[in-house]
Amino acid sequence: MIKRNLLVMGLAVLLSACGFQLRGTGTNALSIKELDVSARDAYGDLVTQLRQTLTSSGVHVYTGAQYKLFLAREEESSRSASYTGAGRSAEYQLTDVLKYEIRGTKDVVLLSDNVQVQKVYVHDGNNLVGSDQEADQVRQEMRSDLIQLMLARLQLLTPEGLDEMQAKADAAARAEADAEAAAQRVRDETPQQSPIEFPTK
Repeated sequence: MIKRNLLVMGLAVLLSACGFQLRGTGTNALSIKELDVSARDAYGDLVTQLRQTLTSSGVHVYTGAQYKLFLAREEESSRSASYTGAGRSAEYQLTDVLKYEIRGTKDVVLLSDNVQVQKVYVHDGNNLVGSDQEADQVRQEMRSDLIQLMLARLQLLTPEGLDEMQAKADAAARAEADAEAAAQRVRDETPQQSPIEFPTK
């Protein structure tokens, strides 16, 4: 028994050292401690669950935080993955893509990317109710997977990294404003040519 316990403990330490973590156990270590989270569908299930997950992970989610996670669009699609002998679809592949942006001061976009998941479920033409229930269950699982992927992406961000991206965005905006001001000065200093008047007979 002692040997078995030691073996289990050893495996747990080894897996944790490799970064492995069972879903629903441990904590998602996020360097970002505060974040504004919004979405095009402000009251959708995805953004609501993501806010709850971030809060339970120790992130202070509130409107007005310096940096914002904006869920720009969620795209769901399905296609036939295999067919029965009668030519009716037996399996469907569902794809869920979440496009997101990290925004900074003045709502400037610092980062734009997406996460996606795919799953296959069996559609039974003789049990439409059961097939619909299974499809709903699969979609819920996919939404949970999207949230886990989103958390994994957020784990890669640090306050220092976001500050650096903000500084680069500010510098680019200043350079663009300076270039526009210089171009305007050139336009202002260039004498306007009078239209040529042709003598009338």
